[in-house]
Amino acid sequence: MNRADDLEYWLQRQKATVDAHLEAILADRPAGEPALDAAMRHALLLGGKRLRPCLVLACSEIAGGRSEPALAAAAAVELVHSYSLVHDDLPAMDDDALRRGRPTVHVVWDDATAILTGDALLTLAFEVLAGAPELNIVPDDLRLAMVLTLAGAAGHRGMVAGQAMDMAATSPESASDFDADALADIHRAKTGALIRASVALGLFAAGNRDRELAERLDHYASLLGLAFQVVDDILDTTADTETLGKPAGSDQELGKLTYVRLLGLEGARAQADALCAEATALLDEVPGSQRLRQLVTWVRERSN
Repeated sequence: MNRADDLEYWLQRQKATVDAHLEAILADRPAGEPALDAAMRHALLLGGKRLRPCLVLACSEIAGGRSEPALAAAAAVELVHSYSLVHDDLPAMDDDALRRGRPTVHVVWDDATAILTGDALLTLAFEVLAGAPELNIVPDDLRLAMVLTLAGAAGHRGMVAGQAMDMAATSPESASDFDADALADIHRAKTGALIRASVALGLFAAGNRDRELAERLDHYASLLGLAFQVVDDILDTTADTETLGKPAGSDQELGKLTYVRLLGLEGARAQADALCAEATALLDEVPGSQRLRQLVTWVRERSN
């Protein structure tokens, strides 16, 4: 395989570029309260797959965009994603002590610092979208659409709604009231909303106005986001803590409704396969979509 076609090589390069840009964003801002600054760095820069930024960059490339505005958009998406992880890990939410193989923010500092760290990362995302000079080449209406899209994905109809629904389903009593459609609704919001926003922001950053392309890739992103969560549920059951970088089996301990609990392990695997096949088929008429195809395979075969 040509190295340029190697997904792992491409992912490593994109991750390094995104990480350097995130580091620069933090470094360019005046120092604030020391513990908060340190916690933000801890949450944002200590690893991560950077799937969502890579989707931004890949979709911008498909639409013929330049790398600079796409990178700013990718950073904004990752800031929102990192905020969500800090808050999800809190004792009042998923109560996780490990993230990406490292102690979570509330464990290293305290709950209050973790809450404020999430708040700071979330607001910084919109500061980047509104103020990054790299985005000045994007038409004003599309730049506004980027802000609205990311806010919607993060908000009370997106990730926040998904977390609220997930918590409502987290008990043996309530789980029996949920079926496969209800579980899909939870994860379309909690996980899928930001993955769909990543695809949309990549297209907006490239100045794309092709509605047919946008709708096709939005459908792709919706399927990919759901597949990502199904695989997450499978890994929570089958992988170990060291491989996952977070506590294995935590969903079961919390009594969460998962695809494995609902469909069984083999049923969940079949569901992931079906979602990935449908997502891949959507790309048949999208020129230059090799990376998006590879990312489907990566999501299905990932180990953490």
